[in-house]
Amino acid sequence: MEKAGGREPIAVSTMKSGIENPGLELMEEVAKPEGSRNTEAQGHSLGDELGLPPRHRRILQPFTKARRFCKTHASLFKKILLGLLCLAYAAYFLAACILDFQRALALFVITCLVIFILVHHVLKKLFGKKLTRCLEPFKNSCLRVWMKWVFAGISLVGLILWLALDTAQRPEQLISFAGICMFVLILFACSKHHRAVCWRTVFWGLGLQFVFGILVIRTDPGFNAFQWLGEQIQIFLNYTVAGSSFVFGDVLVKDVFAFQSLPIILFFGCVMSILYYLGLVQWVVQKIAWFLQITMGTTATETLAVTGNIFVGMTEAPLLIRPYLADMTYSEIHAVMTGGFATISGTVLGAFISFGIDAASLISASVMAAPCALALSKLVYPEVEESKFKSEEGVKLPPGKEKNVLEAASSGATDAIGLVANVAANLIAFLAVLAFVNAALSWLGQLVDIQGLTFQVICSYVLRPLVFMMGVDWTDCPMVAEMVGIKFFTNEFVAYQQLSQYKNKRLSGVEEWIGGEKQWISVRAEIITTFSLCGFANLSSIGITLGGLSSMVPQRKSDLSKVVVSALFTGVCVSLVSACVAGILYVPRGAETDCVSFLNTSFTNRTYETYVCCTELFQSTSLNGTNPPSFSGPWEDKEFSAMALANCCGLYTNAVCA
Repeated sequence: MEKAGGREPIAVSTMKSGIENPGLELMEEVAKPEGSRNTEAQGHSLGDELGLPPRHRRILQPFTKARRFCKTHASLFKKILLGLLCLAYAAYFLAACILDFQRALALFVITCLVIFILVHHVLKKLFGKKLTRCLEPFKNSCLRVWMKWVFAGISLVGLILWLALDTAQRPEQLISFAGICMFVLILFACSKHHRAVCWRTVFWGLGLQFVFGILVIRTDPGFNAFQWLGEQIQIFLNYTVAGSSFVFGDVLVKDVFAFQSLPIILFFGCVMSILYYLGLVQWVVQKIAWFLQITMGTTATETLAVTGNIFVGMTEAPLLIRPYLADMTYSEIHAVMTGGFATISGTVLGAFISFGIDAASLISASVMAAPCALALSKLVYPEVEESKFKSEEGVKLPPGKEKNVLEAASSGATDAIGLVANVAANLIAFLAVLAFVNAALSWLGQLVDIQGLTFQVICSYVLRPLVFMMGVDWTDCPMVAEMVGIKFFTNEFVAYQQLSQYKNKRLSGVEEWIGGEKQWISVRAEIITTFSLCGFANLSSIGITLGGLSSMVPQRKSDLSKVVVSALFTGVCVSLVSACVAGILYVPRGAETDCVSFLNTSFTNRTYETYVCCTELFQSTSLNGTNPPSFSGPWEDKEFSAMALANCCGLYTNAVCA
């Protein structure tokens, strides 16, 4: 009892001392080592999370220590892991390049782009302010004016010398140059404020377009790079077949347009959404917009919207600057609309490539249209108001709203459904309307003994002089004029589909003239036509543009309506000027077919090479009454010439075959 009675006062005393001295427990806790306090606390917290008794909680203390160690050195572990991954990728990259560099070319290009972006980011972070300070002397007004006039003089002299030397062998290129001058003069005559035109913006835009055209069309590295890029895009788009074949079946995908080309829009929309989520689209758009802004002197908002049209559609691009639309001037709105009319979106570009249109020409045409759209827009509607967006810092683009890559992919595919439905509906409606119009015109023509009167025939006569000024041969002008008219009055899809039919006829070796009617156009005319059709500038796009922009800024609906028609015709001229640039710069590439060697082989199928070589053989063959035909030129004294002539006569009809 004494022991029991003696214990109670001690317990009570201890409890009381704990109550009366609240700092006692705190002092004991402070006296503990820091690690033991954290370990005990984290051990209890982990045990509390798992709902374990105290004895089991002590067992978890080693795991708690390990978790605390990992959290403490998390950044170090990330750096080590990143370093190991970089080393592994470097080893893989070197092995791929050493084994077969041609096969690893795509990997090499992607790796170089990523390294360039990382180096650019690091250099800008380290030396951006120093470089800005180094450029401060050039802000001197007198020095800038002097440099501007020197640069303008050098550019003018260089252009004159280049035209004199380059067009000496191909005078038809001068026609395309005259076409550019003609369109610029027409737009200046239609300018809203003639005296307010900023010629720096106009000449810089046209100059950048011309320089980019030289890079892509004339230089071997640029031409090969864009050809390679176009081939990679075609390979990439072919993966659409995997999904569309599973859903629709192989037969429909191979034979039916709706199941062959329209799914590509879904696939491309999904990919573009992923790239936007990752921030790649924003980065590229901002860099191009920054370059155009500092060279052309345009404002940040209009430049960003026009640049965005290279990648997204005419209604999606204004979303990049939606918060600023309400405060933009008339000239800026005109530039935004012109950019939408003058370019095509990345999703639609994939569909055009699936038609068989040259991918490199489509890509270069869309990129070249951006500076030209700003230049011609400022020529037609120059700035006379005070803009609020003259800062050279530009406009920041927000990241994607999706939470992960899968959501971005799903959203992109879902959003593209509306575009697919819009394309399909427009094709059905416009082709039906075009057939009705042609039937009505044909009936009206028959009443006055005019046979075969159609909408295409009218366009071929009305637009023929304009197409000729782009540099198209006169014999090809009627067919190109038809497609330009269809593009403007109907739809660019219908026009490109018509162009693909002409191209397929040429490649399949169909005779150029059958019954006095031309069946296809030359390669030069194909390239010029591809550039002239690249854009959304058609009458139906007026409603699309007004509807999209009015929903963003309904209070400015009347302002939008005032400039939309002017922007439409400016967008048309942008595509035509791009076609003129292509006409100036285009030269046949690659070695011509060795017809002597080609006809010395056994050929049974019609191809473009077969038609070209057989045509040359027919021109070198002469008839001598009942004697065997004689040959001149490279086929003279060749034993196989008679056999080659017989093979050609089996494929084509000619007077020498009789």
